Amino acid sequence: MRVLVIEDDLAIGKALLKGFTEAGYQCDWMQDGEAGVVAARSQQADAIVLDQMLPKLSGLELLREIRTAGVMTPVILLTAMGSVQDRIVGLNTGADDYIPKPFEFAELLARLNAVVRRSSVRPIPVLTVNDLTLDLTTRRVARAEGDVDLTPIEFSLLELLMRYSGQVVTRKMLCEHVWGFNWDGTTNVIEVHVNRLRGKLDQDRQDSIIKTIRGRGYSIAADENPIPEKTTP
Repeated sequence: MRVLVIEDDLAIGKALLKGFTEAGYQCDWMQDGEAGVVAARSQQADAIVLDQMLPKLSGLELLREIRTAGVMTPVILLTAMGSVQDRIVGLNTGADDYIPKPFEFAELLARLNAVVRRSSVRPIPVLTVNDLTLDLTTRRVARAEGDVDLTPIEFSLLELLMRYSGQVVTRKMLCEHVWGFNWDGTTNVIEVHVNRLRGKLDQDRQDSIIKTIRGRGYSIAADENPIPEKTTP
């Protein structure tokens, strides 16, 4: 099982990472709401442990965004605000369970296993934009005339772009998706990989399916909904 922890408290985050790893689970740890949204929308986790009070984007805002986007991964909400009304708001927003802080890890683990057992939802196995398809199960990428052979990095970049079809994906988001939240390298390396990805996807086509949004990042959009470039007033 793969667990996504979204928690900004270093002590709690480290403890959860250690606890889940020792329990035999794969565990990814994000430390703010924006990075958490990217990780949650990838739908690679079987369950999410989500802190309610996060920097950049609160736990409830994150929860609303991923549920609106159709991500139904089970979520356990952690918070220091444990009133009945707080629990009602959290559950109504889309949480599957709610544990107030402080908590016992054994109880969290038991509740996590319970919500996963109750969930029959599986991630969408195939992403499609125009004539481009990406199969998450077989890791097959195809465009109209046939298969496209991608490296693992190119596949990961394309996956995020297709999940955010019609939206701008920043270079920072792509770096964090491929190399993790603690990426401290230059984002210029993304341009190299995106250019290689374009070459494989576009071949002899005049227009690239991956658009550069000047000063913002990249986007893949359906033909009828192109992303406008940002203009300077």
